[in-house]
Parts: sequence; structure tokens; C-alpha cells
Amino acid sequence: MKKSICVLVALSVVLFMAGMACGAEKGTAKEAKAMVDAAVSYLKANGSAKAYAEFNAKSGRFGSKDLYIFVVDFNGMTLAHGGNNALIGKSMNELRDSDDKYFIREMIELSKSKGSGWVDYKWTNPTTKKIEPKSTYVQRSGDLFVGCGIYK
Repeated sequence: MKKSICVLVALSVVLFMAGMACGAEKGTAKEAKAMVDAAVSYLKANGSAKAYAEFNAKSGRFGSKDLYIFVVDFNGMTLAHGGNNALIGKSMNELRDSDDKYFIREMIELSKSKGSGWVDYKWTNPTTKKIEPKSTYVQRSGDLFVGCGIYK
């Protein structure tokens, strides 16, 4: 009986701690915006080659929790991607979410027209493997935008 209670208590503690760890790994809108602001400043101060290398680095300064920086030009070409380096050099113009929304095109248009803002869409969360609401903050820098997204 005591052994069963100890096992249940231990299991409860482990599950509680795991839940806290998962929750702590989720970036906030404020953090995503701050990361984009810092990335745009870094890009302007250091040039594209150095900035893209830093944005793409898994252990670089532009990765925190589940947040990362990506850069797309106004033709839809991915120039940097801290979450998936395989996307670098690929066009994202035809990319659609589960509701058939061309969210990269929307990010481009928002960047061109307003300079910065949030774009909402649905995307597969790599942690949960489920399609979830996502919001990405984008900011224009010349003829491209810098973005960072959060799962809601």
C-alpha cells in the first residue's frame, strides 16, 4: 500500500514537472516581437551574411524556447530560417496553411504596406504534432521581412 502511494506521488511530481517544463518552453508574443526587433537591428548593423549565419545557428542568440528567426524576401524566397535550415533557398510563396491561406504572401503584403504586424494562420506544432493556431510577427527591412512566430 505504501509503495503504491509512493509510486503515485512520484508519478504525479514527474508529470507536474514535465508539464511545467513544456509550458516554460513556449515563447510569448512580447518575446517574439522583441526578438524580431533585435534581429532587424543586428541585420542592419552586421550585414546579411553575418546576420543570416547567426539566425540559422541552432545555438545562436536568436533562438529561445520555441522561438526562432526567419527571413523571407518579397519574392517569397527563404533567406534564413532558424527553425529549419532545409527551407533556406526555397520559395515559400505557394505555402498554404490547413485553411488554404497563403500566409507567407500575407506576411509580404503586410510588411510592404504597414512595415510590421502580426499574421495569424494554422500550422503543425513540431512539439505536439497537431495543427494549432499560430501568429507570426513580421517587420520589414529593405526588400525582405524578418519574422518570429508563436503558437497560441
